[in-house]
Amino acid sequence: MEQHRTRPSQHGPRRGTPSTRLPPQARRGPAGVRPPAQRPASPPRPPGLMPGPRLTGLGAGLFCAVLMFLLGCLDQLLFGASLTGYGVLFLPVCALTALWVRGADLLTAPVVVPIAFPVGLLPVADSGGGMLGRLMGLVTALATQAGWLYGGTFIASAIVIVRRIRLVRRRRRA
Repeated sequence: MEQHRTRPSQHGPRRGTPSTRLPPQARRGPAGVRPPAQRPASPPRPPGLMPGPRLTGLGAGLFCAVLMFLLGCLDQLLFGASLTGYGVLFLPVCALTALWVRGADLLTAPVVVPIAFPVGLLPVADSGGGMLGRLMGLVTALATQAGWLYGGTFIASAIVIVRRIRLVRRRRRA
């Protein structure tokens, strides 16, 4: 048994039904010229400045974790697992993550940054052998390098707070 629709369509006419919209000739402006499409205005950007990528919350987490793991591997190869070198490399990654996360997901940046720190420590942490030795090396590295972790989280949080204040002020003006 066929059931008929009881409410009107919400998205225009169905395919195959005649359209009640105006023909293309009637939509044209004076002298047969179509009016330009109306697009929402975007805020002006300084000339020559490229827009940064806008990462979702998940994208920011993946970006930060993968980049920290790669930097940990690079630190292992170049500096012989220098924890100070790893900490110094962690700070710009925190800033980039906080700058590149999109406005709707701003609060994820200070959360994903401390999660990515131990991910990158995996290749750098001193392992005494076996699974238990690697775990103890990771815990020891986290305990001794907590200052870098707190510093990077503070940088990400400060950038996010400034971006959020600017976003709220921009919305109030509009």
